[in-house]
Amino acid sequence: MRVSVATTIEAFGEAEWNRLFPSEIEDWSYCRAVEKAALAGFSWLYFGVRVDEKLVAAVAGFVTDYHLDTTLRGTLRTISDAIQRVFPRFLRQRMIALGSPVSEVCHLGFDGSLDDSARADALGAVLDAVEARAAAERACMIAIKDSESALDALWSTAAALHRLRRQPGLPTAFLELPFTSVDEYLTTLSHTTRKDIRRKLKAGAAVRIEWRTNVDDIIDDVMRLYASTRDRAEFDFEELTPDYFRYALSECAPRALCATYWLEDRLVAFNLVLCDGDRMIDKFLGMDYTKAREHNLYFYTWMENVRYCIANGILIYQSGQGLHHEKKRLGSRLLANWLWYRHRNGFIDRVLATIEGVARLDRGDAELAALGAKEPA
Repeated sequence: MRVSVATTIEAFGEAEWNRLFPSEIEDWSYCRAVEKAALAGFSWLYFGVRVDEKLVAAVAGFVTDYHLDTTLRGTLRTISDAIQRVFPRFLRQRMIALGSPVSEVCHLGFDGSLDDSARADALGAVLDAVEARAAAERACMIAIKDSESALDALWSTAAALHRLRRQPGLPTAFLELPFTSVDEYLTTLSHTTRKDIRRKLKAGAAVRIEWRTNVDDIIDDVMRLYASTRDRAEFDFEELTPDYFRYALSECAPRALCATYWLEDRLVAFNLVLCDGDRMIDKFLGMDYTKAREHNLYFYTWMENVRYCIANGILIYQSGQGLHHEKKRLGSRLLANWLWYRHRNGFIDRVLATIEGVARLDRGDAELAALGAKEPA
């Protein structure tokens, strides 16, 4: 096995890359869109494993300065903010990670001919290359962002060999929609939830919906709504650019769409989605929070996505991470994701291992704790 490392997805052929991810919507074209978006503070890496020049495994990665207090809340965040003001670089660590800040999970692709043992060998070779790249980049941390539970046994074995520890990430929410109408979907929810949704939809009756494949003429309004939503996010990692929305829609056409929501001639919400014939991925939602509560925009966009999926025979609505309690109430099932990491300085790594128990996302969140308990360690 030979591992190659590239800084652009174009180093790999579109067909050879996508062959390893046969049902993935966030494919080669999406990787190229993300590259073109020029997200500040990020550079991209792509790891490919070849046997006799044939690509048999692949995974994307990135390099960034990671803020160690990204997932801290409450008193711990107050303390970290104070430290940051005095020592601006102390909590920022150069990190190389597998995954992507703008993908749903860490997509790991294999040739269908590889058995479990060969897959483990390929992933081990990738992690060896990550270690070497970290040394070359002078990266202090190595991480895997959002490894999915379906491959947990594979990740756990490989990560343990590289002394990576895991923390719970935010789960991915999936809503199954084998229905012929929205009303049929609503019957699967509790009486209280159905009543609540119908009431909230009435409040949004004045909202006009327009599905688009291009937002160039309204990009300033899109960014205004995106910034408003980002400012209210509990966790803040990447910051999207106007080019992210432009290129996601153009590079991923016709699978990329943007639902726009209007009150007369004012854009009050947008929702970028990726979809194929089987699944819709809800990528980014932006809202005008001066109108959000009055018109129940979150529920209005949720129900429009459900309506669109049912009307177009799409059976899975993947609404991503965040607001997992509400999404479960709306009928979604949750699948755990994990963050694996290690600091390359042994002393600092031991300090982080000591602190991580009080900084876990599932600390004080019974839903996340129960979800994580179902996964093999």
